[in-house]
Amino acid sequence: MIKRNKFGTFSGVFTPSLLTILGVIMYMRLGWVVGNAGLIGTIVIIIISHVIAVTTGLSVSSVATDKKIGAGGIYYVLSRSMGIPIGGSIGIALYVGTAFSISLYLIGFSESFNNYFDLGMTINSYRITGSIALLLLTALAIKSTSTAIKIQYFILAAIILSLISIYFGTTEFAPQTIHMLPSEGSVPLETVFAIFFPAVTGFTAGIAMSGDLKNPKKSIPIGTLLAIGVGLIVYIGLAIFIATHVNTAILKSDYNILIKISFFAPAVIAGIWGATLSSALGGILGGPRILQAMSIDKVTPKIFGKGKGENNEPVNALILVFLIAEAGILIGELDVIARVVSMFYLTAYGFINISYFLESWANPDFQPTFKIKRWIGLLGFIACFGVMFKLDIIAMIGALALITGLYFMLERKEVKLQSSDIWKSVWENIVNKGLVKISDKHNDNANWNPNIILFSQESEHQKYLLELSKVVSSHTGIVTNFKLILDKDDKIPLKKSEQIDRSSTYKDLKIFGRQVKVDNLYKGITNIATTFGFSGVEPNTIMMGWPKGLEESKEYEEMTETLLHLDFNLLYLDFDKKAKFGNYNSVDLWWRETDSKNAEMMLNIARFILSSPKWDKTSIRVLFVNNNDVNSTIIHAKILKLVENLRVNVEIQIIANVVEQIPFYDLIKIYSSSTNLTLIGIPNYKIEKQTEFILKTNELFETIGSTLMVKAANNFNELDLDFIKNN
Repeated sequence: MIKRNKFGTFSGVFTPSLLTILGVIMYMRLGWVVGNAGLIGTIVIIIISHVIAVTTGLSVSSVATDKKIGAGGIYYVLSRSMGIPIGGSIGIALYVGTAFSISLYLIGFSESFNNYFDLGMTINSYRITGSIALLLLTALAIKSTSTAIKIQYFILAAIILSLISIYFGTTEFAPQTIHMLPSEGSVPLETVFAIFFPAVTGFTAGIAMSGDLKNPKKSIPIGTLLAIGVGLIVYIGLAIFIATHVNTAILKSDYNILIKISFFAPAVIAGIWGATLSSALGGILGGPRILQAMSIDKVTPKIFGKGKGENNEPVNALILVFLIAEAGILIGELDVIARVVSMFYLTAYGFINISYFLESWANPDFQPTFKIKRWIGLLGFIACFGVMFKLDIIAMIGALALITGLYFMLERKEVKLQSSDIWKSVWENIVNKGLVKISDKHNDNANWNPNIILFSQESEHQKYLLELSKVVSSHTGIVTNFKLILDKDDKIPLKKSEQIDRSSTYKDLKIFGRQVKVDNLYKGITNIATTFGFSGVEPNTIMMGWPKGLEESKEYEEMTETLLHLDFNLLYLDFDKKAKFGNYNSVDLWWRETDSKNAEMMLNIARFILSSPKWDKTSIRVLFVNNNDVNSTIIHAKILKLVENLRVNVEIQIIANVVEQIPFYDLIKIYSSSTNLTLIGIPNYKIEKQTEFILKTNELFETIGSTLMVKAANNFNELDLDFIKNN
């Protein structure tokens, strides 16, 4: 195997990061920032920028010491913690931002170079100079990354000499009064911040080299934070020096003032050219490695994943970086490019910070050796998007729209990694804390939130039972369908993984599918009803098909008795295989004096039915059989009040049955013969009367459409339907 050259903390992280931080903005725009924002305003801008840089640096450093860091830097971290869709979308944005930052540095270089050699100060002149510089730097990167890294030491020395030259420079431009705050005619602070912010984004240059480091877990935290800290000291120190040595009017108009006030101008020029070129070189080295890593993960076309030479140099990815950077150079205006770069980096940094916060909050396996407080990641996330909102809300919306579009594109590609992402841990943590809260609040009279255990087998009409169960459970309820596999001989149960049924039928309806082996169907149902569920959202409803043909079954009778004893709500659907649910436009609720609990459950079901898209145009009737000589107006008013309390819009129909005394089921045959779905309460009866009840109900089902039989548990309120005592 060919041994690849690897870099340490100083050469691989600290130096490229610091050179990018002390780059074009420091030399070409810091004076302008001080002139427009004042000394206090500048320090505030520097501090806010570094709050974002420090929190992001801390977050990425902590994550880097927990996970194996591969090539791709920040993309690698995000994709392994938050998953490919988010990691990939942010990685693409970061890659494009890095490519545009190269344009930023080279346009800054062109301004200084052209001014020094008097080559023209027009946009076209900057474009030509910038393009030539880009071509030469790209050629250097293709030839040897190692050579490019070594050149950085000379550039770092030039920057140090230039800063010394500036500090020992002339005082002839010193102001009479130091402006602490923005003066009249200054550019808005939001614009000043947007142009300054790319100065602190340089710390990602070292992280992007993660695949070329000897020990990324050690080098990334130390090198990144040291570069940010040194950069903060230099920027605040230089801002104070500029404010005390140059008057505001000159600072606002002269981008080359640092050269003019320096002790030895060539040293500053060397520093400017070295810093801008090294910053651009950092992007040229780091950007392609991000794209190469994404291509290896199949996020971007695989052609960009191919490398050349013993160090697997990402030449194909470098060519694309060259093209994007050239497009930025053709824009030709440093301030415009700076604002574009700011939005890309702020978006990426926001997600880096929230990635750390979620990892530390939700993932029990997150054990970094570099530990920081959890709130640091949240602070960084809020700071990033707060600043974006303040800077340019339209640009923020555009950046988020781009990230969202990339996210859904990658979601559809269904790119998977061997490593798991953080979202599973996040949801598990939320569910866990939610279950604890729910368990602590025990309220028998709370609104019914169905948690249904459904028993159904694969059949031509199963989907209708599944659909109705989902309708009855509403938006917040849970449905778990159990497929019982009768196996009297094989005593070996299915493995846990085999018990989970993830077929598309269940997935589309958001129903949990389970399958278990049983040696007896009725005992299987009883066992599941007795043991299935977990604290906080225990199942409260059993739903299954109506038991035709089981009238004489002693086992079915015992099962029913157990379910009643366990105090489940019971729902039995007799499905009309011919009419199905018709046009989904009519539902009848049948009430009698004994349906005091069933009535409330039926109204809840009616409310859920009306919220379902298929049933939203349905008309619902409450039919009450008046077997006694009670004024129909009184009954209607009482039922109307009950219905209004449960917020259900229904038609109320009172059936006078004092004289004829027509049997209840016969009335249902008359009034609900063409109804799409009929709800009937199961009365209280002795278990030994079950056979008689089932036979009688079977006869009813021969003449009406699909019917849902309802038996409410004791936690439902008793609606007062005894109108005789109230008459």
